[in-house]
Amino acid sequence: MIRTARADEAALLTDLALRSKAHWGYDEAFMAACRDELTLVPEEIALHRTVVAEREHDGRVSVIGFGTLEGEPPEGAVGMMFVDPAAMGQGVGRLLFEYVIATARDSGFNRLTIDADPNAEPFYLAMGAVRIGETPSGSIPGRVLPLLAVALDHRAVTG
Repeated sequence: MIRTARADEAALLTDLALRSKAHWGYDEAFMAACRDELTLVPEEIALHRTVVAEREHDGRVSVIGFGTLEGEPPEGAVGMMFVDPAAMGQGVGRLLFEYVIATARDSGFNRLTIDADPNAEPFYLAMGAVRIGETPSGSIPGRVLPLLAVALDHRAVTG
C-alpha cells in the first residue's frame, strides 16, 4: 500500500534512507558525509510530497520504502526514493516510482529529473528514465552522479 507520509515519520524515513544507501557497500566515512543530505525533517515531509510504501506482515504494518516529488510544475524532481534492503527486488521501488510519476503527471508536471546514485541508475533506466548528463553530489566534493530525466509529456525529454 502507498500512502502520504506523516511528519512524525521523518526519523523513521531517515533511518530507512541511510540503511538503503548503506546497502550498496559505502563505508562509514561516505555514509557520514551523506547523513545531512539523507535526513528528512518533519516540516519537509508535506512540502516534498513524501509518500511511503508499507506492508502488513503477521498483523504488523511496516514502512518498506518512500519517495518524494519535489519542485513545482512544469518541471520537478524525484528527490528521494529509497527501499528497505530487505524489500529490494520485490517490486516496491517500481510501485513507488509509478506512484510518484502518476502524481506528477496529475499535478501538471511535464518532466522530472533524478540525481541518481550510480547503483540506482539501472533501475531508473529500466523505468523509462534517460541519462541527460551528470550533476555534482550534494554530499561528496568531486563526486558526480548520473543526471536522469523522465518525460511526462513527450515534448519534454531532451536535456
